[in-house]
Amino acid sequence: MLTHLYIRDFAIIESIEIDFKSGLMVLTGETGAGKSILVDALQLAVGGRAGAEVVRHEAERAEISATFDLATTDLELRTLLAEQSIEVDQELIVRRVITREGKSRAYLNGQQVPVQTLRAAGEWLAEIHGQHEFQSLLRPASQRTLLDTYGACESLAHEVLNLHRERLAQAAALSNLEDAARNRDKRLELLTHETAELTALNLQHGELDTLTAERNRLANSGRLAESARAALDLVYEQDGGNAHSHASRALTLLRQGATVDCTLDSLLSPLEDAVIRLADTGAELTRYLDNLEADPVRQAQAEQRLANIESLARKHRVNAVELPGKTQQLQNELSTLKDLDENLVSLRSGVTQATGHWRKAAEKLSLARIKAASALGAAITARMQTLGMAGGRFVVELPAVATTESIATGLEEINLQVSANAGQPPRPLGKVASGGELSRLSLAVQVTLATHRAGVQNGPAQGGCMVFDEVDSGVGGAVAEIVGRELAALGASAQVLCVTHLPQVASLGDHHLQVLKISDGRSTCTKINALEGTARIEEIARMLGGIAITDKAREHAAEMLQAGRLNRREKSSDVGKHSVDSARKSRVRAR
Repeated sequence: MLTHLYIRDFAIIESIEIDFKSGLMVLTGETGAGKSILVDALQLAVGGRAGAEVVRHEAERAEISATFDLATTDLELRTLLAEQSIEVDQELIVRRVITREGKSRAYLNGQQVPVQTLRAAGEWLAEIHGQHEFQSLLRPASQRTLLDTYGACESLAHEVLNLHRERLAQAAALSNLEDAARNRDKRLELLTHETAELTALNLQHGELDTLTAERNRLANSGRLAESARAALDLVYEQDGGNAHSHASRALTLLRQGATVDCTLDSLLSPLEDAVIRLADTGAELTRYLDNLEADPVRQAQAEQRLANIESLARKHRVNAVELPGKTQQLQNELSTLKDLDENLVSLRSGVTQATGHWRKAAEKLSLARIKAASALGAAITARMQTLGMAGGRFVVELPAVATTESIATGLEEINLQVSANAGQPPRPLGKVASGGELSRLSLAVQVTLATHRAGVQNGPAQGGCMVFDEVDSGVGGAVAEIVGRELAALGASAQVLCVTHLPQVASLGDHHLQVLKISDGRSTCTKINALEGTARIEEIARMLGGIAITDKAREHAAEMLQAGRLNRREKSSDVGKHSVDSARKSRVRAR
């Protein structure tokens, strides 16, 4: 649920903060006041596209921040956030910044994320219905989700998807093995030769480092002997001037001094250790020199061994240390090729079995979808009659897919078709529905789903935030009131924000925001007022009567608000029973 929206330097908005509540919240105001700008800002906050043109004149950047309560959030959103290492508890803050240069940055709980990630999260946070890119009814994937949700087919659809992936994995393995079978003889010959070479090499763990060190030592034996000899002379053997003799002399002098001044005693022990260490070092250097001798034969052997290792590493395009792993890989491939016929039979059987399992689940999903399609079409058609589309029909068609291969979504496509007027044949949704009709169809769909969920759950279902931008376009009178009642019914199970020009709709809202455009002659900005009591009566009266607000308009506005309050009380007490009854009727129609 959206709880707070902060907008700064967006379009004509300088700075606005709005708190939101549950239920139906209506936004009203004069044409051009900026109502749809608020919807655009929310759309951008949840991942919509925008350029530098949205930044307010003379500002450096536009910023929108929206806070959502995640108390009833879908597990899939929390999984998405966890995959991005975004910590959430009960609240998620989404933030979007657009610079004057058109650059965009997105944040989730303060962590910068790609806009694609924000958009993916935004689809779970807010559903915006109107004439813009977030109109989900036109997306094939959303149409399929709509039907599967209504028919409670989600688990079956997920099973079909998993079986499809399993079949693809086995088919890929079979294809690779069949490719290998076509070149089997040549590949066997090559693998036999290569594994023989690598096996003969028999490179041991750590051998490369040992060989390299030995080769370096043998190649530099003369320099090593010269350095060791000089070090031995300086440390121990040089007559009269080596470190050991100097340290021994110093130790003797300190011992004599310590007999007079005991404070020198503390220096004796370290110096004694130094004398011993110098003697030990001299002995070690002597042994090193005794063992250090040139061995041209061994040096040549080490050089040849290293050359063989490096040659095979280049041949197989790996690092020398990876040769043992390469040997095992080729041996495994050789073993597979030798057992190729048996493996082919096994894999072909596996692909056939996986395809059979997929088809069985897909056929079961198809039966459930056929049943749900009939019920969904009837339920939405019934609502269309009251939403200014009398005689219209809503049809869910399930044409078979063109291919018989295993596909991820089942055996059929999902096509939503509509006839907005009596006597016209149904056609694809995007080709016949105008913007206003599409908005009202979205409303009919959402109310139908919410009512159905409530019936299945035996009570109102908690949904997310849904925004309807001027869904009352092109309607008036009784139809307008019915639109308002449908929105109010939807507000019982979800947070609903509605931009409207009709007093019939505005009077049915649980909460009312007024959008005002203010200008001082030099600049223009938008202001938001939360209306209650007399202020709300004045706004409804303005919507009824225009510029000159009469007492009769105020009386009419007060009557409409009173009727709206009664409607909300009835909605609160009867929504559970109404939802269960509607869901029961839908199930009867499906049968």
